[in-house]
Amino acid sequence: MAIRYLTAGESHGPQLTAILEGCPSGVPLSAVDIDRDLARRQLGYGRGGRMQIEQDCVSIVGGVRYGRTTGAPVALTIVNRDAAAWGDTLSPEEEAQRAEPVRIPRPGHADLGGALLYGHTDLRDVIERASARETAARVACGAVARRLLEELGCHVVSHVIGLGDVRAASPSASLKAFARVDENPVRCLDAEAARRMQAAIDRAAEQGDTLGGVFEVVAFGVPSGLGSYVQADRRLGARLAAAVMSIPAIKGVELGGGFALTELPGSRVHDQITWRPGGGYGRVSNRAGGVEGGMSTGEPVVVRAAMKPIATLRSPLGSVDMGTHEVVLSRFERSDVCAVPAAAVVGEAAVALVLADAVVERFGDACLADVLAAVRLFGERIRKA
Repeated sequence: MAIRYLTAGESHGPQLTAILEGCPSGVPLSAVDIDRDLARRQLGYGRGGRMQIEQDCVSIVGGVRYGRTTGAPVALTIVNRDAAAWGDTLSPEEEAQRAEPVRIPRPGHADLGGALLYGHTDLRDVIERASARETAARVACGAVARRLLEELGCHVVSHVIGLGDVRAASPSASLKAFARVDENPVRCLDAEAARRMQAAIDRAAEQGDTLGGVFEVVAFGVPSGLGSYVQADRRLGARLAAAVMSIPAIKGVELGGGFALTELPGSRVHDQITWRPGGGYGRVSNRAGGVEGGMSTGEPVVVRAAMKPIATLRSPLGSVDMGTHEVVLSRFERSDVCAVPAAAVVGEAAVALVLADAVVERFGDACLADVLAAVRLFGERIRKA
């Protein structure tokens, strides 16, 4: 792995911290670039009260000088504004006033499994780190990867294609179609479907319930030849699937036509190959989602993810008190009704990080100018093949 990142911090702790290593020097980067994606992560109809509290802004505290990366690890911090209201609840000091322990795990969350794994008697120790709040730090890292990719002419976008039982019509495959997707409350390109999605969210909220859905991430301008077939962990599709599956609440990932391709004969599935002088090889269609045999084909990379409904419900499900083992109803911790539009932005970050990693793995990780030169030379070679 050439580009790697780590995040740290709790949902209601003082800040989130991220360190991204492996970004070449010379990549143009400012806090504005990162803040733009952090703001997009907070969009979406059906979000909860936390979005009104936090106005995420990044501080770049390492690896960038005068608007360009230096090649050193990029260090980022994001302040949690809500931390002040929690007093000593998450204090690292032993003598701090102890908060009432949380002992009722919520079905569908990491609460129970995390407590049993790490030996915690207070579920707060699990809740704070397992929270999707961590994805803000991940989006910040993805914004850095995005800037590297954009220097190569690669653009990563997303949209919601399903929410509850509502499905959107197939969108245009062009990058231009995504220009105003963030202006839609559910980030859906199908206006009629978007209205029905909002109505479904309203119904779920009235019933104290939550909704999941499906989002799609598309990367345009991805160079061919990223990834490899020679080892399982180098296959681009596997890396993309793992990265997107690591997002909280994601239960399924597919590339290109995905599971729908199983219903078709091979003659209607595989993308026919073409060749033209000066342009090299191409595909007539893109059912493979831009990845064949573990390698990028040069077509848009298409990754789709299924997000389950958020597990924190106003109408509680059954649970067990971990202190008394008494059967009880699960508790409610402030939550969203639906976060699929925001999860799609997190999905962009996950895809961008994998693609940027594959780029520097193939073309070098020291200097942007060298990366661009290597990409150009590789393109010239395969166009003549």
